Amino acid sequence: MAKTRVVVVDDSALVRSLLSEIINRQSDMQCVGAAADPFIAREMIRNTNPDVITLDVEMPRMDGIDFLGKLMRLRPTPVVMVSTLTERGAEVTLRALELGAVDFVAKPKIGVADGLKQLAEEITDKIRIASKAHLKRLALPVAGPAAAQGDAAPPRPALPASIGRLSTEKIVFIGASTGGTEATKEVLIQLPPDSPAVMITQHMPPGFTKSYAARLDGLCRIRVAEARDGERVLPGHAYIAPGGQHLSVERSGANYIARVQAGEPVNRHMPSVEVLFRSAARVVGPNALAIMLTGMGADGAKAMRELRDAGSYNFAQDEASCVVFGMPREAINHGAVHEVLPLTQIAPRLIERLRGMGATTNRV
Repeated sequence: MAKTRVVVVDDSALVRSLLSEIINRQSDMQCVGAAADPFIAREMIRNTNPDVITLDVEMPRMDGIDFLGKLMRLRPTPVVMVSTLTERGAEVTLRALELGAVDFVAKPKIGVADGLKQLAEEITDKIRIASKAHLKRLALPVAGPAAAQGDAAPPRPALPASIGRLSTEKIVFIGASTGGTEATKEVLIQLPPDSPAVMITQHMPPGFTKSYAARLDGLCRIRVAEARDGERVLPGHAYIAPGGQHLSVERSGANYIARVQAGEPVNRHMPSVEVLFRSAARVVGPNALAIMLTGMGADGAKAMRELRDAGSYNFAQDEASCVVFGMPREAINHGAVHEVLPLTQIAPRLIERLRGMGATTNRV
């Protein structure tokens, strides 16, 4: 079997050496080049034709974000970002995911050598996932006469002003992993201000979910925040599981309450979709609507089936629009899903379902 060919791009000679060593220790991958900056990397990528690139964010001459944008427009290649675990690193990494990076590894600010060695399994797992990811070429900017001739992207359909019959009993639950930061954004930006509450588990490490929630809060018509333990779950709000902690829902009298707790990883993840969905099946039942978005593995699939058995109505993202189809596929295989839809159609069908309109399509 051909090995996955990887190019490492990082301005630190130590990091280049460590990543190359980690990659070359794997029987199924090979580091075919290591570049100190994007200009060297550009020629190296042309000559070696890699399957995956690991890319540092902050580098001399051209930063990783500028390079990534050019790469995804001209020569789309799966990229795993190597980001410093800082607030600035989190913000830049989220921008990289918007531009098409498949995933990221958060390297420590100090103790980089020991930290990267401890992250060896995560790094190589993410390279394997990236090598199989579905990529989309970034659109080239259109200017001048071409724009007037209709070459620009078609306008997004008008967003709904209201759900109409809002019920404080309804809650939407979302699970996502690789590719999920952008997929979740696509769903949330289409929801009107009176949407039912949304609770989200996105596989993400500590230090990144707060920046992610703040970024979404500035884009969406509902309020988006990192979930806090014990707070009421309210309509018009989305709650994101903090990195490194599980999110679940509980009932307290007439109210739903967010429970944020540390614990052991479930399905190798913390936060885990399984934990959130299982609590929803137990507490919310027929008032739940669940969505499984792009991601690797099977986290949440069994619990999503429990949700369906408890009366929830469930959606899954289709393979063509997923970066990685693993989690939706597993949910479908468990008989947990009512509808499989392209990403852009999930929010409209969710709203339609909440309004009680129309017959369902793409039923499973």
